[in-house]
Amino acid sequence: MFLPLRIAWRYLFSKKGHNAINIISGVSAAAVCVVTAAMVCILSVMNGLGTMVESLFSRFDPELRVVASEGKTFRMDAPEVEALLALPWVSVSSAWVSDEVLLSYDERQVPAVLMGVDSCFRELTDIDSLIVSGTYQIGGGRFPRMVIGSGLASLLDMDTRYAGGVRLYAPKRVGRVNMVRPDRSFQQSTAFVSGEFAVNQTEYDDRIALVGIEQARELFEYDSVTATALALSVREGVRIDKAKKEAAAVLGPKWLVQDRYEQQADFFRMLRLEKLLTAILMVFILLIAGFNIIGSLSMLMIDKQEDVGVLRALGADSRLIQRIFLTEGWLISSLGAVAGLVLGVALCLVQERFGLIRFGSGDDYILSSYPVAVQWIDIVFTGITVLLLGWLTAWYPVRRFTAK
Repeated sequence: MFLPLRIAWRYLFSKKGHNAINIISGVSAAAVCVVTAAMVCILSVMNGLGTMVESLFSRFDPELRVVASEGKTFRMDAPEVEALLALPWVSVSSAWVSDEVLLSYDERQVPAVLMGVDSCFRELTDIDSLIVSGTYQIGGGRFPRMVIGSGLASLLDMDTRYAGGVRLYAPKRVGRVNMVRPDRSFQQSTAFVSGEFAVNQTEYDDRIALVGIEQARELFEYDSVTATALALSVREGVRIDKAKKEAAAVLGPKWLVQDRYEQQADFFRMLRLEKLLTAILMVFILLIAGFNIIGSLSMLMIDKQEDVGVLRALGADSRLIQRIFLTEGWLISSLGAVAGLVLGVALCLVQERFGLIRFGSGDDYILSSYPVAVQWIDIVFTGITVLLLGWLTAWYPVRRFTAK
């Protein structure tokens, strides 16, 4: 293996019979370098965007959420739930009741998801940091309070600082629909908006309203121990996957235990698909750049025909000749790959440190610059892909040349 490598290395850096071969070889390595660096940067930016959105979700979603695998509700006094809450790693627990409602305010009507939460909701989430107007106050007696998403406030054309009562309508769970008076087929309640939150995700800001769990249970006609979800916080030092596995074992098959990724399964599945499609697109661009290697090798093999004749006279067979030029093509792609990986990682680190590439001016963006997160698996994937394609693009012209 050392002989083909030494000869290929000498061919790569020695002066050729035609200067154009040196230029094409340099262009081939540069093309591979640029595409490799771009691949590292693009995948890292997608990682950064995913991490950013994950952090937004984590400010509202609990670490673990328990729901019934069949049906919409369950009882908090169920033996499985009591056994779960007795586990030592459970730090905070909160029962939730949620369902579809119709919000009515000042002749505007908007469908929404009403979430009834208890006092522990504040400990489970970072809701206080999400409040953009007013304060976080829910529940109450005679004048119950509620907090709504910023998108809902906009759809209702509401200024939460001066908002009056919001009417809540939910279909009755029991009884028959009154076709003469359909309005009597709805449970009704009123709440006064105390604040407005913004997660910067439409499924939250445009859909969710928070009220006290007692008001929600009364509106949806549930008793005092009925819930639609149980949110859990894990004690510090306990791994989420371990806690999830233990919770699932305690609850049994009639329950679902979801971590934050599973609570937003559709979003993260779409994000992974986008990253995969982007990687495939970059591989095709890299393959196009590999045609430069084919041209460079073809011209080099024509230029070195006399050297090949000398090697054959010295006893070299076609296999050795093939390995020399395959190694030559692999060296071109390897040099481009190494330079591209170093350049791509360096650009990502500079962007992470200084934020040179920005979203735009003004305060309309969550972040001022593009986030990046370099992951070693992307580096390994990119390096292996470049080397594999480099070998494949070198194989065809070398095989044609040595077959003559």
